[in-house]
Amino acid sequence: MGQTSYLTVMDTPPRLTDRPALARNRARADAMFLQEAAADDVQERLIEVNRTFTSPAVVTGFPDFWRNQMPEAQIVADGDTLDLQENAHDLIIHALSLHWADDPIGQLVQCRRALKPDGLLLATLFAGQTLHELRSALAQAEAQVTGGLSPRILPMGEVRDLGGLLQRAGFALPVADMMPLTASYETALHLMRDLRAMGEANAMDARRKTFTPRAVIGQAASIYHDAFGTPDGRIPATFEIIALTGWAPADSQPKPLRPGSATHRLADALGTSETPLNRSKD
Repeated sequence: MGQTSYLTVMDTPPRLTDRPALARNRARADAMFLQEAAADDVQERLIEVNRTFTSPAVVTGFPDFWRNQMPEAQIVADGDTLDLQENAHDLIIHALSLHWADDPIGQLVQCRRALKPDGLLLATLFAGQTLHELRSALAQAEAQVTGGLSPRILPMGEVRDLGGLLQRAGFALPVADMMPLTASYETALHLMRDLRAMGEANAMDARRKTFTPRAVIGQAASIYHDAFGTPDGRIPATFEIIALTGWAPADSQPKPLRPGSATHRLADALGTSETPLNRSKD
């Protein structure tokens, strides 16, 4: 059995994702180029760490792809409750699926509990300005055609805020950075078709459950091209993959000094004279 759900001790978060719809989208996926980009980034980061990991696990919505990438790893579905044993792994990769989590902090806490002391978490997710062009075009088109708006693209966190999630989840030495990617498409329709092929089509729980009117799609494509089109007649699509790196706390890790614990003056280290602060008032 997996560990006790983090949600049992926390208030249940708002439902962001329609999990059955997300599973259907992923089952139809056959375009893995962004998963491949994330896998390449993960491998580069592991090379930089320069450590041999003997009990890795991968949390993913695309088990076949990541099983081929890391055949030695335990593959874990990215549901609300992760099938991870406490203190069982020295490496956990949360592979480009955390953006679909209703409770991302809960996911990170579960990962931290499953890590051995000084074990590494490496999580990737879409964030930042991902698909900002499509979000803008769809919002304008729907407002113009129907007079309203419906959720179509996931809310995206910023790198600074996402780094803070690692600290809240109890990780040591947290780092968050971004890998920007720009893809080029013939039209917005080709982009939307590719998102479906990647398993990243709209699976938000609050989405409109009926088919989007053709007029909205056509107007969005026109707005997209007018606002973002390139000189060669194509359109760009922005993807920003955020990488979160954190370590399970361990006594061997470096720790910050307590305020006032310094044994040498900064002025001595710099070879300068120290000037007292003038606290007198005018």
